[in-house]
Amino acid sequence: MSQLVDKLADLTGLRDRDALDLALVTAIQDLLQPQVAAICRVVGEAGNERWLTTAQMNADQEVPTFDSAWSDLLTLPRLRDYPLRQQASLNRQMTQSCPFNGITVFPVSSNPGTIGVLEITTLEPLSEESSRMVSGVLRLYLNFQNLLDYGERDALTELLNRKTFDGAFLKATLAQQVTVDSALDKRRDTSCTGSFWLAMIDIDHFKLVNDNFGHLIGDEVLLLLARLMRVSFRFHDQLYRFGGEEFVVLMRCNGEAEAAAALERLRTNTENYLFPQVGAITISIGFSEIKTGDTPSGAFERADKAVYYAKEHGRNQVCSHAALIASGALVAQAANVGEMELF
Repeated sequence: MSQLVDKLADLTGLRDRDALDLALVTAIQDLLQPQVAAICRVVGEAGNERWLTTAQMNADQEVPTFDSAWSDLLTLPRLRDYPLRQQASLNRQMTQSCPFNGITVFPVSSNPGTIGVLEITTLEPLSEESSRMVSGVLRLYLNFQNLLDYGERDALTELLNRKTFDGAFLKATLAQQVTVDSALDKRRDTSCTGSFWLAMIDIDHFKLVNDNFGHLIGDEVLLLLARLMRVSFRFHDQLYRFGGEEFVVLMRCNGEAEAAAALERLRTNTENYLFPQVGAITISIGFSEIKTGDTPSGAFERADKAVYYAKEHGRNQVCSHAALIASGALVAQAANVGEMELF
């Protein structure tokens, strides 16, 4: 019992979602000593859903492993290849293979429309006591996840909020350095390629929406734009609302052209969407590549200059900071690199 209490205390001391998943599978491994304990979540668009393993702990491992959040979708296993996981998620209850082949699956989906599971591999079926213990740990885990969601997400749009950005930016710069090191060392294998890009999105003439239609309609525009962002970007692109009509995207792309194409897709989707009562809305977007050793303030300054240029030169367009520098439209300044500067 004391071991269980210690594991639960460890879980509730974490403030990082990825670390929480890793701690959960570690706790299950210590408590039950299964062959494998893994948390898997469904990512990707309808018709092309895949399983992303956010944490996995094998009996012979000292530390858990995980799929990168920036993994190529096509390298991940398909949803339909794991019917037991689907069944557990659909029924929202523990499900065992029948006849038993070692697999027990518990649903861990905290939000409607999401699919996640804890999959445990054992030589024998879990006892009733063990199943109750896992279910109790998962209830605590899900409650704590909901608390993290409450603190990390914008109340209106449910996109990530500004205070979560610094940690994500640090992870991106570290992952980018790993990619550079991997390119220099051919013996290393990485499932992720490309560099990270920061984009700032601003709704054109949003003040007129609030002035002409009221703030309730203005909030509806913000909510609908957030939905357009979700369908326009990939599962691992990180979407933020920083306040007002300002949105931010952190994404990994193979070059400027790919980043520009993703942002242009959002711009087009927004331009072609008829917002209730308001009608047509357009957005201006500025973006910049995140450089090795970059700081949040440095990257934001470049993206902000690009979006300001877009708004000053016609709006409803996507502008690359690097392209504006190359064309002479903007003047390059000394790079703001060095120690991490936090907001």
